[in-house]
Amino acid sequence: MNFGKETETLEFKKTTGELNEGIVSIASILNKHSKGELYFGIKNDGTVIGQQIGEQTLRDVSKSISDNIEPQIYPVVEEVKLGGKSCIHVAFEGSEAPYFAFGRVRMRVADEDKKLTPTEVENYFRRKLSKVSDWDTSPSGYDFDDIDEEKLKHYMKRSNESGRLQYEYSSKEEILNKLNLLADGKPNNAAIAMFANNPRLEIQMAIFATEEKVTFTDISRKSATILDLVDLGEKYIINNIRWRAVINGSSLQRQEIPEVPIVAVREALYNSYAHKDFRVPQNNEISIYSNRIEIYNPGTFPPGLSPEDFLDGSGKSVHRNALLAQIMYYSKDIENFGTGLKRIADTCNEAGVK
Repeated sequence: MNFGKETETLEFKKTTGELNEGIVSIASILNKHSKGELYFGIKNDGTVIGQQIGEQTLRDVSKSISDNIEPQIYPVVEEVKLGGKSCIHVAFEGSEAPYFAFGRVRMRVADEDKKLTPTEVENYFRRKLSKVSDWDTSPSGYDFDDIDEEKLKHYMKRSNESGRLQYEYSSKEEILNKLNLLADGKPNNAAIAMFANNPRLEIQMAIFATEEKVTFTDISRKSATILDLVDLGEKYIINNIRWRAVINGSSLQRQEIPEVPIVAVREALYNSYAHKDFRVPQNNEISIYSNRIEIYNPGTFPPGLSPEDFLDGSGKSVHRNALLAQIMYYSKDIENFGTGLKRIADTCNEAGVK
């Protein structure tokens, strides 16, 4: 049986012995077309030869792809029969290009994977960023009736108490206007994300039995505003991590200490929304493993910068949602821009937490 020819979105590999080459092709296809397919068990000319598939084969393929492509993707990997022979089919998609495979960026050209130079990668980022308008300042399609006035009043009370605002509450319309939360005379996306009755934002939370994303012992999904989602996420983590008890020798009082500082957890949760790419139809996630907590938000790290730049305090803040971050700053939900990662690291270091 012949399956046809390779294309810019379709790649063939003879066996999983060519898994690394397949991963490179996946990233290359994503960088040009955002989705594609890969088959193991088919020669380059389309001849189906089959692939030996063991008990762990599909899992190993999926894990290798997720581990070696950044930003991480989650492909659909399944066994299929072609001409009576077993093959592996990998379907993948992603909207956060450029994707790196083994630390390099490549682009699909015909049926080949072209390696990009550092200059080409930089130009790629510049073109991408120039096409992205600010989500948080864009019109939402909602009206003032969709704003929860009690949430807005509570926010203004906290912001005034913080000393970063001094606005007396008057009406939803006037306050949102003062906070630059209007677009075309109606609440913009930032206003809805923070204060709407139904903001259509969700967080998915799960506890996994081991160090791998395989078997979960609990899973939960909640919908709310950003402020409420942070509270829900914090409570979920507090209730599902380990705590140790320490007795104060002088007063004999019992002190309970979490395995991860809650201050760091809350900082990470707020940052996950301040830097979220809201144009990607994917929820923020909290995953609690036996050895770590992962707080995930869709969105790539700022080009030309690394986490280490911010851990030592030298990085200059780059906000995907500058207005949203400003609103969180007024209420002291986040502090000085660009210092979040350093505060998380400092807090964890003080507590002896990796």
